[in-house]
Amino acid sequence: MAPRLCSISAAARRLLGSPKPRAGDVAAAARFYSKDNEGSWFRSLFVHKVDPRKDAHSTLLSKKETSNLYKIQFHNVKPECLDAYNSLTEAVLPKLHLDEDYPCSLVGNWNTWYGEQDQAVHLWRFSGGYPALMDCMNKLKSNKEYLEFRKERSQMLLSRRNQMLLEFSFWNEPQPRAGPNIYELRTYKLKPGTMIEWGNNWAIWWGPGIFRPSWIQEKDPARRARAIKYRQENQEAVGGFFSQIGELYVVHHLWAYKDLQSREETRNAAWRKRGWDENVYYTVPLVRHMESRIMIPLKISPLQ
Repeated sequence: MAPRLCSISAAARRLLGSPKPRAGDVAAAARFYSKDNEGSWFRSLFVHKVDPRKDAHSTLLSKKETSNLYKIQFHNVKPECLDAYNSLTEAVLPKLHLDEDYPCSLVGNWNTWYGEQDQAVHLWRFSGGYPALMDCMNKLKSNKEYLEFRKERSQMLLSRRNQMLLEFSFWNEPQPRAGPNIYELRTYKLKPGTMIEWGNNWAIWWGPGIFRPSWIQEKDPARRARAIKYRQENQEAVGGFFSQIGELYVVHHLWAYKDLQSREETRNAAWRKRGWDENVYYTVPLVRHMESRIMIPLKISPLQ
């Protein structure tokens, strides 16, 4: 009897011998060889092999030169309490921002203008990562003024949620801005397992901190320009982040514009640049859900 390896179905012969196999040949051939084990040579033709990585995407995509951790807070405020909430926030939060004993700083504070209404958004930076976060939390437990602030604030809220974030290595670090500006927070909820691919399409270059697929040559200039390049010429890019705690596989891109008309013109200009459409083409399939908020800075916000 001939070895089993030499046994081949008619469908498989047509599949391997013709550049245009007949409809159903692939399925028929696969059924014929379904009894083979996972090491079958034929099965390997159809099974995608994943190149395993030894590092988490947080290690590959975040900045190596800093240990900054970010917290974003979303507070849904009772409509009749929004002004009181803003006044209370503006009285207390700057004290934490300016107190050197607390390793945290305000990055930005906003009210949502278009999007989810009667909402406040706060972005904090913890210099020193998780140890700084825990140090700050422990000190706040004995801060009587802050505890009273939380108690009073709780009477004004309908709900609240937060996320811990890292910043993408290829984005600007958020720096204070003079105003007036409006801000857009674009939130993308990605399919699990696609964060590296998202980062590769947005990165400016394939640096040592970015995972580079083996089929892309690091010195290939045609592949160096990525999506973020097309959105930096008007200084509209403020910061890019991805979630670590809270809802996972969430990306936040923060943009600044003079007004809504400036936003429209800037976004339209990106579509006229060669390569932007390609980046959109490759990143849209990674997204499960996306959302846009237009936000107005509070008086205390370093981003005005």
